[in-house]
Amino acid sequence: MARHKEFDRDKALDAAIGVFCEHGYEGSSTDALLTAMKISRQSMYDTFGDKRSLYLQALKRYNTDSILSIIADLKDSEHPLDALEAALLAFASRPFSEASRGCLGVSAICEFGRTDADVSNLTDSASAMLGKAIVVLLEDGQRKGQLSTEVDPEVATQFLGATLSGMKVSARNGASPETQRAVARLAIRSLR
Repeated sequence: MARHKEFDRDKALDAAIGVFCEHGYEGSSTDALLTAMKISRQSMYDTFGDKRSLYLQALKRYNTDSILSIIADLKDSEHPLDALEAALLAFASRPFSEASRGCLGVSAICEFGRTDADVSNLTDSASAMLGKAIVVLLEDGQRKGQLSTEVDPEVATQFLGATLSGMKVSARNGASPETQRAVARLAIRSLR
C-alpha cells in the first residue's frame, strides 16, 4: 500500500519559490530546496519531478499569483490612471523582506533570456496576460479623457512593464519604498 504524502504540496511549492527567488535556478541546490520545503528527496521526485520540473512549476505558480494580484489592484478605481498608480504604489510599498527577495519572473528572464523555450513560454504568457489588462485600462483612460489620445496604449504598456521590472530589480538592490513610490508616480505622471 502506498504511503500518503505527509506534507502540504502548496506550502512546499511556496518554499521552493522562496529559494528560487533568492538564488535563481542555478544557485538553488537540491539540498537547499529540500531543506526549505521540508520534504525528502523521494517526495520531491514523486510530487514535483526533478529540479527543473520543480522550477517550472514554481515559476508558473509565481507568475500566475503575481499577475493576478496586480490585475486585482488595477480594478480598484474607476479612474484608469489612478488604478495604475495605486497598483505601482502598492508594489513599491511592500515590506523590505518581500521586496528584497526578488522577483522570480524577472530573475528567470535575466538568468535564461530566450535560451529555454519552457521558461520563455511561461514568462511570455505572464507578460501577455498583464499586458492585455493594462492595454484595456489605458484604452479606457483614453475614452475617459484621462490619458492623451497621442499615447499609444501598446507602447505605454511596454513602458509600464519596463518600469515595473526596473522597480523589482531596484527593490532587490535595496531601493527604499520612498524611492520606489517616487518612480511609480513619475511613470504615471509621464502618461497624463
